[in-house]
Amino acid sequence: MFESLSDRLGGVFDRLTKQGALSEDDVRTAMREVRVALLEADVSLEVARDFVKRVTAKATGAAVTKSITPGQQVIKIVHDELQNVLAGEEGLPPLKIDNPPSPILMVGLQGSGKTTTTGKLAKRLTEKEGKRVLMASLDVNRPAAMEQLAILGTQIGVDTLPIVPGQRPVDIAKRAKTQAALGGYDVYLLDTAGRLQIDQVLMDEVAQVHAAVQPRETLLVVDGLTGQVAVEVAQEFDAKVGVTGVVLTRMDGDGRGGAALSMRAVTGKPIRFVGMGEKMDALETFEPSRIAGRILGMGDIVSLVEKAQEVMEVEAQERMMKRFQKGLFNMNDLKAQLQQMQKMGGMEGMMGMMPGMGKMKKAIDGAGLDDSILKRQIALIDSMTKKERANPALLQASRKKRIAKGAGLEVSELNQLLKMQRQMGDMMKKMGKGGMLKKAMSMMGGKGGLPDPSKMDPAELEAASRQLGSMKGLPGMPGMGGGLPGLGGLGGFGKKK
Repeated sequence: MFESLSDRLGGVFDRLTKQGALSEDDVRTAMREVRVALLEADVSLEVARDFVKRVTAKATGAAVTKSITPGQQVIKIVHDELQNVLAGEEGLPPLKIDNPPSPILMVGLQGSGKTTTTGKLAKRLTEKEGKRVLMASLDVNRPAAMEQLAILGTQIGVDTLPIVPGQRPVDIAKRAKTQAALGGYDVYLLDTAGRLQIDQVLMDEVAQVHAAVQPRETLLVVDGLTGQVAVEVAQEFDAKVGVTGVVLTRMDGDGRGGAALSMRAVTGKPIRFVGMGEKMDALETFEPSRIAGRILGMGDIVSLVEKAQEVMEVEAQERMMKRFQKGLFNMNDLKAQLQQMQKMGGMEGMMGMMPGMGKMKKAIDGAGLDDSILKRQIALIDSMTKKERANPALLQASRKKRIAKGAGLEVSELNQLLKMQRQMGDMMKKMGKGGMLKKAMSMMGGKGGLPDPSKMDPAELEAASRQLGSMKGLPGMPGMGGGLPGLGGLGGFGKKK
């Protein structure tokens, strides 16, 4: 979503950091470019103007222009201001679901992804916060809207209010309120009807439902790809029914991202969540500091750690760490690493969170890499016998031909996979001898698990981000000066087809 803006800002700041000492004219010239970049990203003129004004005032101070690292100081100021724009001065308050059963009203225009978002939020509240949730569809206009929510409820294991033909939205809302109270639910989500555009009928209906249940939260679902139109929709709904938060959908798309940057500043309403895909678990809490880091190419170490926590089993990780300490790394270990990468969003998802990887995008695209590579690598490993996976040294010419044929791939791709396994094995041996793995384990509480991001010191996170951004000597993509463990040799492993 922020790729274009990130590229533009990255170019501006690269020039700043290379200049050494900065004059006020240097800063003002850079800020003019930042303003153009924001406007091109569909940020509102007022927000862009105020943002640049605040940054310029702080960045032209003597403490910055005479600093040893003035370019980095300016980037820090821009990061902090971006965070303020996205979060507001008071920050992001938690959802008000402390008085069960708490009603949450989902509103928005037709086609914004409101019903799917209702299901995603229900799944999140159930699995991550341990809440008992009831969903109810109030959309009596759109064909099969109620059935759609019922199907989603079955898929994610969340109860939905039984459908009673002929009932009006207000009556359905009242029935949901009664059912939630009698059934001991913590939260009930009301998925209201939408329209192609805002009209009086829509607003009257939502206002009646609002008055009937007195929701603790009224979340407006808007399509992030609509740019400044999304901001205008938010203003209209807030004026009519009082919005308490915003959910931006399709934030994984190729829009310009201006809605996210303008929403809080223009409406004063917090962005609660962002939809990052079609899957039912693709709803993320909106974290201003992390979004600001991604925009500026600083990566998102906390999100990467959290994602890893979700997919890694602690016991399996402990066993693997012990093997790594002994310098053991066979095809079974490599397959486990590849599967974890898939669960964490594939190569593109992981790289989006890694510091500095945005600058490598062209090189990555030029190498023809995509997530189908992971599937092909796993297919090759699955074509091996147990003995071959445990001891790749057994793989001579005849065995290689059999394995490649079984996976429907070329021997050359198998050779690339074996090269990657050897590189990673060598790296594990070096890290084990140097005590690096032991140090990593001590940082993680002495176990194979990952640290709790909420308890990590901000300074340590920033240092980790810088260290990851400058990793050298790891097996990586050719011509890219090292890279992520597990990506060695990928540069020759097939091309996008």
